[in-house]
Amino acid sequence: MKRLIFTVCMFIMSLQLINAQTKQISGTVKSSDDGMGMPGVSVVIKGTTSGTSTNINGEYSIAAKPTDYIVFSFVGMVAQEVLVGNQTEIDITLSPESIGMDEVVVVGYGKQIKSEMTGAISKVDIEGLQKVPSPSFETSMQGKTSGVFIQQSTGKLGEGINIRVRGASSLSASNQPLYVVDGVVITSQDQGSAGNQPTNPIADLNFDDIASIQILKDASAASIYGSRASNGVVIITTKSGGKNKKTVINANYSIAIAKETNRLDMLNAKEYVELLGEGMENSVWALEPGLNGEQSILAWGGFSSMDEISDTDWQDEMFRRAVSSNYNISASGGNEKTRFYAGLSYSDQEGILIDNDFKRMSGRLNLDHQVSEKVDFGIKFNFVRSVLDRVSDDNAFSTPTQLIAQAPYFPAYDEIGEPFGDTFYFNGLLASRYNSYETLVYRTFANAYVKYDILPELSFKSVFGLDNLNQREDQYWSRKTDDGQPAGKSYLRNVNVLNYSLDNYFTYIKEFKENHAIEAVLGMSLQKAESFVSRVGGKGFPSDEFQTIASAAENDDFFSSKTEYSYLSYFSRLNYKFMDRYLATLSYRVDGSSKFGDDNRYGGFYAGSLGWIISKENFLLDNSTVSFLKLRASYGITGNSEIGNFPSRGLFGGTRYAGNSAIEPTQLANAKLQWEKTAQTDIGVDFGLFNNRINGEFDYYYKKTTDLLLDRLLPYTAGYSSIAENVGELENKGIEFTLNTNNLIGKFIWSTSFNIAFNKNKVTKLIDPIQRGVNRVMVGEPIGVFYMKKYAGVDPDNGDALYFIEEGSNETTNNYNLAEDMVVGDPNPDFFGGLDNTFTYKGFDARIFFQFVYGNDIYNDAGRFMSANGDWVDNQTSDQLNRWQQPGDITDVPQARFGDSNGTRTSSRWISDGSYIRLKDLTLGYTLPKSLTQKVNINKVRIYFTGQNLWTHTDFKGWDPEVSAPGSNRTQLSTNIQQGIDYYSTPQAKTYMFGVNLSF
Repeated sequence: MKRLIFTVCMFIMSLQLINAQTKQISGTVKSSDDGMGMPGVSVVIKGTTSGTSTNINGEYSIAAKPTDYIVFSFVGMVAQEVLVGNQTEIDITLSPESIGMDEVVVVGYGKQIKSEMTGAISKVDIEGLQKVPSPSFETSMQGKTSGVFIQQSTGKLGEGINIRVRGASSLSASNQPLYVVDGVVITSQDQGSAGNQPTNPIADLNFDDIASIQILKDASAASIYGSRASNGVVIITTKSGGKNKKTVINANYSIAIAKETNRLDMLNAKEYVELLGEGMENSVWALEPGLNGEQSILAWGGFSSMDEISDTDWQDEMFRRAVSSNYNISASGGNEKTRFYAGLSYSDQEGILIDNDFKRMSGRLNLDHQVSEKVDFGIKFNFVRSVLDRVSDDNAFSTPTQLIAQAPYFPAYDEIGEPFGDTFYFNGLLASRYNSYETLVYRTFANAYVKYDILPELSFKSVFGLDNLNQREDQYWSRKTDDGQPAGKSYLRNVNVLNYSLDNYFTYIKEFKENHAIEAVLGMSLQKAESFVSRVGGKGFPSDEFQTIASAAENDDFFSSKTEYSYLSYFSRLNYKFMDRYLATLSYRVDGSSKFGDDNRYGGFYAGSLGWIISKENFLLDNSTVSFLKLRASYGITGNSEIGNFPSRGLFGGTRYAGNSAIEPTQLANAKLQWEKTAQTDIGVDFGLFNNRINGEFDYYYKKTTDLLLDRLLPYTAGYSSIAENVGELENKGIEFTLNTNNLIGKFIWSTSFNIAFNKNKVTKLIDPIQRGVNRVMVGEPIGVFYMKKYAGVDPDNGDALYFIEEGSNETTNNYNLAEDMVVGDPNPDFFGGLDNTFTYKGFDARIFFQFVYGNDIYNDAGRFMSANGDWVDNQTSDQLNRWQQPGDITDVPQARFGDSNGTRTSSRWISDGSYIRLKDLTLGYTLPKSLTQKVNINKVRIYFTGQNLWTHTDFKGWDPEVSAPGSNRTQLSTNIQQGIDYYSTPQAKTYMFGVNLSF
């Protein structure tokens, strides 16, 4: 009995001893959204007050007993409990309680908790967007981020995309945001030939490699990038592996069929002969001797009767049913010391326009390695090869869209299958068959970092980044085309842009005296970019089989240029938190740039912001309705230095004079030239209701840009035409609203996201108005308003086109020259946004997303030719049949008078409302049950269908309302001013896509 009692006592004491033993538990807490470490997560031993919180990288360490439960919790995330047991390392992944509560965001030189941020940042739902493949990640974000207006200039592949964050802030400098990939500023400016429309260097990024995208919108968020932050900052983080994570292989394949979203209703051959014949009879000079109008227009085309003519729909020839495919395979994982991500992708896209194709191959390797307890090292490497088959600029008869100008009674091809050559205008099908225009890009993105934890609270990080872009444009114009006559022409253009940077910075994070916490960042940045461009051309080839310049009989062009710029910067940021609810942020950056004058080589940019998490106050702490409420306000100054590399310098150029080489002055110096500055005030509210099932954001902002960079005209007696100065001011003000709701939860999940943004742009100071084509910049008006004669309709007595004589008067005239120019439209939208609904039930998922733009005007510049009441030989839109024919007719289409310019000169006649609402994405997916897929050792199989641009409602009379053709004369000033113009611009594609996602 004593032995039994002794044994029982020893057993009880052993249990107590085991329970009393504590050990150190460590690990990382990550977000399910992007796999990034989450700072500020509460890590507490259940039933006690013993706890800690994760650091900036999501790491923690806590003492616990094997029988303890550790609770991981964070505002807006689903809490998790884990039994310690025999574990010494516990990694956790937290998921959001509801949409819109993704709490970890990447900011300049660090990460922060969104609920504790005092700036305005939009975090993009990457996981949701990657379920809906798009040609580029920018187009996938259209309508999904409040305050960020994204517009494709045309439906051509590989061409520029306009992105405006809270409106345009400059006239002569770039209005595009700054792009930062894995902490490195990359080249995002167009590198294409000036003889065509802009290209899009951002298209080189593979969407499937991206882990997160943040858009910094206000000064508080963006000012740490100083002189380049006025247009907002897009921060992109690529994927990485996970610590102690099993290797996961993902494979994706999709195939898409696309067609144009819309076709114009054009005249058939019979209607064409009728309208133009009538026009010739109303303009007697055009009639052939002894023939009436219809006989005359037939004779002009070389026909003697209607029996000889064709009836060609030239839109059948310019558009095609495009087939595209996309392949992507990646692997990620890691062990105790090393994490990795590797990805390969191949994209083969056919454009809806003939001869427009885009192919891209991309390979990426990201490695992160823990050298020791204090030192981390990593590299990220991405190699891209892309080939873009281009077509001519929109303002060229060789471009496919101008085929629509051809008379429908001509055949597209002759009897032997050659493009018909006797059309009124050059037949662009000849260029399609015999010309070539290829842009080949080899691009390398690379960076390496080392991070050293000097103290538990203090770390140092150094990042070296590199972006090397090599581009070759190869053109051949056949002797059979107007471009290449008489014996062929060839042009070769090479571009090399080397952009590299070095960032070194310290991060200090400290909590003290329970209620205080600070995070401080202090560092420096060095960036340099070098660009070299060369071009050579030749003409006179023995045949079209010889297309390289070496075969040319004579030189036709030669050019080269070399330029560079550099930045030296110092930056700092301080975040302070008191009692977990009172927040403050200060940031300051000094930028030195080679672009500006000796007197203003360095500039200082700063921002300050405050935040108050009201929901943590006692009077709201246990409120069943308001689960989160934060008020924030910020003010700061950012800059814009995206102009030429030497605007402040006195420049000279080489030239030729009397057969000899010479030097001539080309630019007047201005040592006082400085950055454009944008001061921005932002007041915002973040809220969550009913345990965050409803949450959202509201922002009001005011941006004032001063010291606009413009060329001031000089008298010719000065020897220079202009000088660059800081001479103008403009403003943007607006509101943004985002609302996210979890409508249904459980087996059937339905969530909604809605955003809308209003922006008002106005020029407030300018020396003289600036006119670029039909667009104008003038004080008191938004950038690029349409300024021209105002069309007043048709005189019902005689069919004359009428114009308003002066602004504010109803008096009209049929004399075009007597009418004054006035503001007749605005290409800037009043508001824009999107409505997104997602549904999940068991293995099924669905998404339906509508994008909308309202209040902008579009000037259809091609309307002067294709909707011109039969003024010339161009085919006409069918609405021109509603022309005036006899006294008393009430119509907006003047009498047809061939060659008489009756109402066909530049006027508001071709301005129409560009508002639209579009079913941008419709996706249906199904994930096979794991019980089925695991039998063949596959973790996940998802098949899906996606339709893009399936439906559009608009009153715009052109092909597509999403248009803003910049043309080929694209100085930065012209690009910023010439907005909302449609000139034979390619419509967007309507796409039907089928795909499968596999995970092993």
